[in-house]
Amino acid sequence: MSARTTRAEQAPASNPYPDARDSHGEQAWLDRTRVVLSPLAAPSILGLFGFFTGTIMVGTNIAGWWGNSSSGLSLWPFALTAGGLAQLLAGMWAYRARDGLATAMHGIWGAFWIGYGIDQLLIATHVAKAVPLGKADPAFAMWFVALAAITGMGALASLAESLGLFAVLAPLAGGSGVFAAGLFAANLSVDRVAGWLFVISAAVAWYVASAMMLAGTSGRTILPLGKWSKAANIPLREPMHPLEFASGEPGVRAGQ
Repeated sequence: MSARTTRAEQAPASNPYPDARDSHGEQAWLDRTRVVLSPLAAPSILGLFGFFTGTIMVGTNIAGWWGNSSSGLSLWPFALTAGGLAQLLAGMWAYRARDGLATAMHGIWGAFWIGYGIDQLLIATHVAKAVPLGKADPAFAMWFVALAAITGMGALASLAESLGLFAVLAPLAGGSGVFAAGLFAANLSVDRVAGWLFVISAAVAWYVASAMMLAGTSGRTILPLGKWSKAANIPLREPMHPLEFASGEPGVRAGQ
């Protein structure tokens, strides 16, 4: 019997994993393990549905699909609650889920929609005066300059996660920039283009939120999100294999 012992022989027999210091073992560990310290439903499901609700209403109004001088009466409650409050809550839960991108995007857009809802309420109650589309409104335009800058960086960051999120944020950033330009230039045609970009972003947000909800309830990919892992985009495949007890978490029931 040789006096020399290999690293594998020195390791306890009960240890099913290779030494993490070994490059191959470390890579296998990183590739296969995901630890969720605080189980949460994906906050972006609520956030994106809230965003869809607020943005589809306002976007179609800006695009000229509907609306008149009293449209603010229909817009402000839903912009304030669905687009604003729901998204802001999702952003705070995303913070707890350690998702910096969702925290930033839901947080800033939730705050904006709350402000927009309050603004529309003031207009509807004749406390403030509305500036019609096609007229110059530099003060309001500056808000969209800031939103375009923040959302544009969010779109860039989302490329590290999925093409689905990028498809939500890219037209949203573009629409914000175009709308700012239309408000500065007092150009109704430019405003209409921005409205269409908002509608496109809202439609993709509905798809992404639906895909996340279906994956959460079924545990499998139903609608692909364009993730960089090819396996995560194959319908009916499990998008990930979390490290957990085979029979679930003791004392914890998922769902209602």
